[in-house]
Amino acid sequence: MKLNEEQKRELINLAKDAILAVFEHRAPKLPNDEAFQKKRGLFVSLHLEGELRGCIGYIKPYKSIAQSVAEMAVAAAFEDHRFMPLRREELDEIEIEISLLSPLVELKSIDEIEVGRDGLLLQHPYGSGLLLPQVATEYNWDRDTFLDHLCAKAGVRRGAYKDKGAKLFSFQAQVFD
Repeated sequence: MKLNEEQKRELINLAKDAILAVFEHRAPKLPNDEAFQKKRGLFVSLHLEGELRGCIGYIKPYKSIAQSVAEMAVAAAFEDHRFMPLRREELDEIEIEISLLSPLVELKSIDEIEVGRDGLLLQHPYGSGLLLPQVATEYNWDRDTFLDHLCAKAGVRRGAYKDKGAKLFSFQAQVFD
């Protein structure tokens, strides 16, 4: 499912309104677009002055796109423990990015990974981690560096994706801001 430019803009506006609604002690108004009723995994990332300010999402399609965008925007703004909660005065300065995820595909070989196209999820007996497709591109990583950072994100040692019981998944994302 590919969203058109108007739909992308509507979801970005929904994310911003959901954050504003917290400050105004009200519920955000969810759009009626039928496409937004579909369930998809997605992440909302917030950037301030080019730096990450929050990023939270659902890997799997638990809720409708509209519900997920509203909830994950609020979570990225106020519940990402790596950052202080967003302040009202920062709201007009943040850039909002939404990554709409494809279904997960379990990889049989790391040769299936295409840097720039694929995001990765590692499920390991001692931790799990996810990196969106755009992360490897932003940092100009090759596949091995991408896998090293994925292991670090999961809290496991480098190369742990090869361990017994570890599962590696790929996904793609429609990314817009």
